Amino acid sequence: MYALLSVSDKEGIVDFAKGLIKLDYKILSTGGTLQLLQQNNIEAMDVSSYTQSEEMFEGRVKTLHPKIHGGILYQRDKKKDCEVAQEKGIFPIDIVCVNLYPFKDTIEKTNNFDEIIENIDIGGPSMVRAAAKNFKSVLIVTDKNDYSFILEQLKNKQNTLSLRQEMMIKAFNHTAQYDCIIANYMNQKFHEGFGEKVFICAQKSFQTRYGENPHQKGAFYEFENHFAKHFKVLKGEPSFNNMTDINAAIKLATSFGDNPAVSIIKHGNPCGFAIKENLLSSYICALKCDNVSAYGGVVAVNGIIDEALALEMSKTFIEVLVGANITPEALKVFDSKKRMKIFTYGDKILHKHRDAYDFKHIEGGIVYQNNDCIQTSEVENAKQMGKIKASDKQIKDLTIAYIIAGITKSNCVAYVKDSALVAIGMGMTSRVDASRAAIAKAKDMGLDLKGCVLASEAFFPFKDSIEMAAEVGVSAIIEPGGSIRDDEVIACADVNNIAIYFTGIRHFYH
Repeated sequence: MYALLSVSDKEGIVDFAKGLIKLDYKILSTGGTLQLLQQNNIEAMDVSSYTQSEEMFEGRVKTLHPKIHGGILYQRDKKKDCEVAQEKGIFPIDIVCVNLYPFKDTIEKTNNFDEIIENIDIGGPSMVRAAAKNFKSVLIVTDKNDYSFILEQLKNKQNTLSLRQEMMIKAFNHTAQYDCIIANYMNQKFHEGFGEKVFICAQKSFQTRYGENPHQKGAFYEFENHFAKHFKVLKGEPSFNNMTDINAAIKLATSFGDNPAVSIIKHGNPCGFAIKENLLSSYICALKCDNVSAYGGVVAVNGIIDEALALEMSKTFIEVLVGANITPEALKVFDSKKRMKIFTYGDKILHKHRDAYDFKHIEGGIVYQNNDCIQTSEVENAKQMGKIKASDKQIKDLTIAYIIAGITKSNCVAYVKDSALVAIGMGMTSRVDASRAAIAKAKDMGLDLKGCVLASEAFFPFKDSIEMAAEVGVSAIIEPGGSIRDDEVIACADVNNIAIYFTGIRHFYH
């Protein structure tokens, strides 16, 4: 029995080879894998010796040979195939263990295109696909985490069709992902990321109990390994809806560097946000914005949750809490909260990650775009349009309001005072309705908007929202500008002694 071992990631391969030899397999190998096995006194035959065909073209051609691919592919249950194999001196290769050149690692560490090209594996995917195709007879192993399991199955004579089928599926997933990464890279390099095809690859992280509703199945898949590295489940089980809300909460809380920000999210939208001198003060102020909607919401804390903060949070029902970390004393505070879910995502501050591209599903396909990135420099470089100049304090509040508006469902208006969200209207069919909803909610909460600032993610088409802002005491406004009635809007701001700034950049979020 022959087993062919040729891996780029060599972790665990020595022990795997030793286990196979104990099970009477003869080892075929190549290159660095062969060298490592021989250094560990493992008897292995060089593929070149086995095929009587030396490596060529600086290693580009090693395993592309009939004795290799024939040994993998010939059908053991077909008499004609067996006769041809015997005639040509082709022995059956029953196990193929291959993982591929680190193309993704290469493009992350270098822009040297020649080096990148050389890290496109040819022989590896060919062997993987061949073994996977012939899974009725051949066991394909592509994941180092399966080595111990596979050895155990072989020892117990459980090399079943069902096992080989599962390994076949993993193998095709492995090569499919590999090809997708290469294709997406080439489209990025030569077609600005928008080629004739786009490939979306993600690894299943966990199954959710259901999707958005109980009659839907659901799971979370991640593009890279940010969640695998940073996301820890301390209490409860994250649901489909939890994950979308956690994403929104973390996105907002990490938009201001290492500041002690706290965001509160309900159904994907902010209902509270603040940056104060510490996390406890930030949470208390964030909750004031809309403590009704915050009930059963998702809270993200850009820092370490301590006992004092936990005690304050325990006064209301929070369904999901995510922080960079949490102290043991703080975690104990929530022991009695049976319905509460607690996760960490980071270390001292929340882990921040932004994907390069964004997409949305529509029936029959997806719309695909560069991810929107809102920069604080947009506020710093905003143009003063009216007679009134904003103070440094107002600029700070405008920055917070502008970012909140930019990552909240359109139409959106955000009102901020003393670095805390005090009113927000979002997802409305008109901007003036968003303004009405925000102001009405602030009134219900007993919040004084006098002196606050206002941000809109798109232009105000009429002066009506400015007039409403003046009535509640808004002191400064920031928006992209671009309306045919910008002059009226600016004039209205001037009449009401409101500083008004245009960024020239719209941030629709549909």
